[in-house]
Amino acid sequence: MLEEWLASEIVSDPAKACLGGFAIGLAFGAFAQASRFCLRSACLEFWRMTMGRSVAVWLIVFGAALTAVQVLFLGGWIDASEVRQLSSVGTLSGAIVGGLMFGIGMILARGCASRLLVLSGTGNMRALVTGLIVTVVAQAALSGVLSPLRVALSSLWSIGPEARNLMQQIPEHSGIVLGIATLMLAVWLAARERLGPGTALISFALGLTIAAGWGFTATLSRVSFSPVAINSVSFTGPSADTLMALITSPSMTLEFSLGLVPGVFAGSFLSAILRREFKMQVFDAHTGMMRYLAGAVLMGFGGMLAGGCAVGAGVTGGSVMSLTAWAALFCMWVGAGLAIGFESLKQPRNAIA
Repeated sequence: MLEEWLASEIVSDPAKACLGGFAIGLAFGAFAQASRFCLRSACLEFWRMTMGRSVAVWLIVFGAALTAVQVLFLGGWIDASEVRQLSSVGTLSGAIVGGLMFGIGMILARGCASRLLVLSGTGNMRALVTGLIVTVVAQAALSGVLSPLRVALSSLWSIGPEARNLMQQIPEHSGIVLGIATLMLAVWLAARERLGPGTALISFALGLTIAAGWGFTATLSRVSFSPVAINSVSFTGPSADTLMALITSPSMTLEFSLGLVPGVFAGSFLSAILRREFKMQVFDAHTGMMRYLAGAVLMGFGGMLAGGCAVGAGVTGGSVMSLTAWAALFCMWVGAGLAIGFESLKQPRNAIA
């Protein structure tokens, strides 16, 4: 049914991509707001060795995304040769350095790029301002004053598509096995922490939005007369593209990422309203501002260097078994651990929760 609608001429193919991005973003935003999905919170629990609710939610999301996307590969819905993270040259140096920077930045800014966007929809002006700075720095790293530094760091250690595609390096179906094992660990942890079944199901559905993005863009690319990039949920690059489209051009090129960002914001806003959790929050003497700004700069540059944010590289890229994405995700956890350890030396543990 989806393929029939996508093949129809009711609306243009770019408009279909944009509408699909908005719909998937809407679901992502609502589920992320309701589940409190946040890599920063999961890292805080992990490195403090408390392993609680946030880790359980993150594992459910990651396990669901990995399993579902690998099933799409197995069923022939996605062709690895058409996925940029698997079919083009990648940078391990960028993944490592960028991942470390991003991990440190999200601790300072109290949220990764996706979490900042979701929080913005709930009325958190701190998150909105910080997210805008992340976006501006990301654009500067992509094509502005910071781009030479990004290119220099990226070129230190490049790898080809053969090495980048982990599905060619490990036994067949290992991705599905790993995804199911992650889900089993998540279910055990969720039961131990008494995570409600509603939150667990919402987290699982959130992971499926990653697969939905891959499946939708892959299906559209097969029936479209114009080139369609096969991708899924990501925030560093798409946020920068959306912002630049809004401020530099009277007309915008419709594509998946252009609908995704406002969709996530709208989904989070609607969820916050329905759950009565919408609340205006601003910078004050207690929250400070400089740590948010420093974190935003590190995340903007680090995310563009690493090839994506905690969701774009970590979950979306990880779900297609991209080596650079896994390296970036690992370094994000390590970078977060370094920042948490440094802050714990400066102040009481409860002061950085």
